[in-house]
Order: sequence, then C-alpha cells, then structure tokens
Amino acid sequence: MTANCVKRVALIEDNAVERRILRALIEDMGYEVVAEGSDFDAAIKACRETRPDIAVMDVGLPGRDGIEAAGEINRVCPTAILLVTGAEDEETVKRAVRAGVMGYLVKPVGGELRPAMELAISRFMEFNELRKENQDLKNTIESRKLIEKAKGLLMEKENISEAEAFSKIRKISMDNRKTMKEVAEVIIALEAKAG
Repeated sequence: MTANCVKRVALIEDNAVERRILRALIEDMGYEVVAEGSDFDAAIKACRETRPDIAVMDVGLPGRDGIEAAGEINRVCPTAILLVTGAEDEETVKRAVRAGVMGYLVKPVGGELRPAMELAISRFMEFNELRKENQDLKNTIESRKLIEKAKGLLMEKENISEAEAFSKIRKISMDNRKTMKEVAEVIIALEAKAG
C-alpha cells in the first residue's frame, strides 16, 4: 500500500446515526468505505470479503461484541482494527490488546480519527512485517537443522568430510532445481527407510 493510494475502510457500528456520521467523517478524510455492518457476523463478512486496509468498529455490538469480532477477524483475515467505544475502562482496553486491536478511540470521535486510523494501519503493517521476519527466521533455522542432519548422515554413510557432504547436497540441489532443505528432507527420509 503506497502513501498516495486511497485507503479502504470497513465500518462496523450498530447505531445507524453514528454509522452515518462516522462514514461522513471517514469519507471527508479521503478514505473509501468499502463495507458497512452492524454486528459481529457483518464485521467478519466485511473483512473477509473486502480485505480493507482498516476496520473501524464499535465495541458495543449486539450479541458478541466488537472485541470478540476483532479477535475473530485477526484469526481468519488479519486486518488493522480501530475500536471506537463510549466507555473507557481498563478491562476493555486489556481485552482489545489481547484481540490484536491496533487502535482505540473514545466517543465522541472527531479530529483524532485520522491520526488514529493512520497509526493503526502503520502499526498493523509493522506487526505483519515483524511476523514475516520471524517466520522467515524460523524457516531458516529449520532448514539449517535439516541440512546439518543430512550432512551428518552423508558423512557417516559415505565416510566423507563435512565440506564434501555440504557440496554434495548443494550440487544435488542445483542439478534438480530443489532447495537444499528439500534435498536434505529426501536424504533424511531415504535414510529412515533404509534404517
């Protein structure tokens, strides 16, 4: 998402008058409201179907509240979420944090809406980048473990040095256009069958 593209918003508010006011504020700021809803199910559907840049959502939804909806959204289709609420209490804030909410505003909402939305989107993007880096590191560590194990098996079975075992895995990898991890997995699986 670039800085000059129109950001897409899912707006979830059970009070129709407040929803119209919020929509007008959001559109006046240059955002596009791509989905609206008034309850838990509508919130999930809106985020799943439209993949907005941010969901601006009331805490006090009928049935299951906005915090529960935020947790479910972050489980099924992660999205930046800004909660808007009429009440400010410590337990609600704690629940919002646990649900992965990126921003929190107390009604009535006015000029602080834009910075809160921008901050929520920015925090969400940073969080996703960190999550990706973390997963990449885990994958790298897992690959190295498998390659080390495969090297050890080759060294033992073929009575070769560590450098020779590594070169052999790398050559098989290049010749077959497979990752070294994939080659290591095959070597380990073959050894397990033979053993």
